[in-house]
Amino acid sequence: MTTSRVITAIDDQGIALVSLNRPEKGNALDMAMFDAICKTIKRLKKDKSVRVIILRGQGDNFCTGLDIKSVLTNATNGMKLLAKWSPFVANKAQYICTGWRDVPVPVICVIEGICWGGGLQIALGADFRIATPDANLSIMEAKWGLIPDMGGSLPLRELVAKDVALELAMTARQLSGTEAKSLGLVTHLSDNPIEHAQTLAQELLNRSPDALAAVKKLYKKSWWSGPGFALFRESWYQIKVLMGKNQRIAVKREMSDGSTEKKPYINCKFR
Repeated sequence: MTTSRVITAIDDQGIALVSLNRPEKGNALDMAMFDAICKTIKRLKKDKSVRVIILRGQGDNFCTGLDIKSVLTNATNGMKLLAKWSPFVANKAQYICTGWRDVPVPVICVIEGICWGGGLQIALGADFRIATPDANLSIMEAKWGLIPDMGGSLPLRELVAKDVALELAMTARQLSGTEAKSLGLVTHLSDNPIEHAQTLAQELLNRSPDALAAVKKLYKKSWWSGPGFALFRESWYQIKVLMGKNQRIAVKREMSDGSTEKKPYINCKFR
């Protein structure tokens, strides 16, 4: 699965390596990049062979943010990004963040070099972020007299306190990977983040894809809901997981003494 702006390679274990592919421009977001990311998310969301996604940027930077000069050369581009059929759904600009949250498999983002503005909002849409200590992260929009409007406010409120989010968004201050980790924007620090991501992916492959999908959906829907709905979802999702073959496979895999090859999981049924 390859476009001019995004390269996707899926290995035989179901690990999809997704690479933003505009290294000569720091993987900045032009209209072709927006289109390619949206199409990639939609394809991976439907692909039941995919178990884990690793998202990275080609070259030295993850993503330097919006390519303002390129996007603003056409007056209709803004409307294409912001238009939506309902005020309560994501538009194209927002989907490059929120879309990753809807994919029913774990998404790991590798952050190296610059991760500014829209780039950071993409990264926030992942379930895990692994950055180098010297990475450079910023909610950059205020520098251009804008607000962050690519969906990142949803995961941001789950990661940091309100006053921290306000300061970062109002000042456009640049953070090192180390400082971002201390604030909760980054899950792990690593000198070799792609290798760290592969290790985490292998851990996740050992777990039932049904359980992983259910946990992701449960926490997304229940993080800010009332306790009653959260408890209802726990029970309902658990029943659905128990009805699937992967739960029984998980038990057999854990009870195996290692003398026989562990039975592989089947494609995720929890969608």
